[in-house]
Amino acid sequence: MSVLVIDYGMGNLGSVRRSLEECGATLVISEDPAAINGCSKLILPGVGAFPDGMDHLQRAGWVEAIHDAVNVRGLPMLGICLGMQLLASMGYEGGTTKGLGLIPGIVKRLEPTAEKVRIPHVGWNELHRQRDDDLLAEVPDRSDFYFVHSYHFVPDDNHDTVATTPYCGEFVSMVAKDNVYGVQFHPEKSSRPGFQLLKGFLKH
Repeated sequence: MSVLVIDYGMGNLGSVRRSLEECGATLVISEDPAAINGCSKLILPGVGAFPDGMDHLQRAGWVEAIHDAVNVRGLPMLGICLGMQLLASMGYEGGTTKGLGLIPGIVKRLEPTAEKVRIPHVGWNELHRQRDDDLLAEVPDRSDFYFVHSYHFVPDDNHDTVATTPYCGEFVSMVAKDNVYGVQFHPEKSSRPGFQLLKGFLKH
């Protein structure tokens, strides 16, 4: 069975495709929600704003299809960057927008803790593991990953936090609940640790 990369017009599909193929995945990249029927895992990449992301998903018919795949069929799903944020219940970027609600929580703007802290958060930073997870089985704690974002995910339940990253104090950089995973960083741009994480998702 193949991995479906959801194309809703807001993903960095080229680098995601290349990294997954290097990890040995059989891929389908599709704009059609019906493509879920032939796949065993879902990946929701994304760059851009939360309201635009949800609008694109709704217009293309992905929201209902994703809920059916994840909640009814139990398919594993990985959200990357904006894709992680869209897993939340609500986003507060440019107003208030309802998210997919797959992992209860909100998405809000990073708040600088010092004058020299810049927003957006761009570049390499550490992942501090808060609990064990299959996706991090082969990833050493405090490995560096590549980030580009101005907003962050705040889960309702602390147990859904897998890892945090030191910036603006600290923010949640990886979440997981049942068969749904989200990473704020870009594993496809994060060299060996990123590939190890993607391989962990493919094996799970």
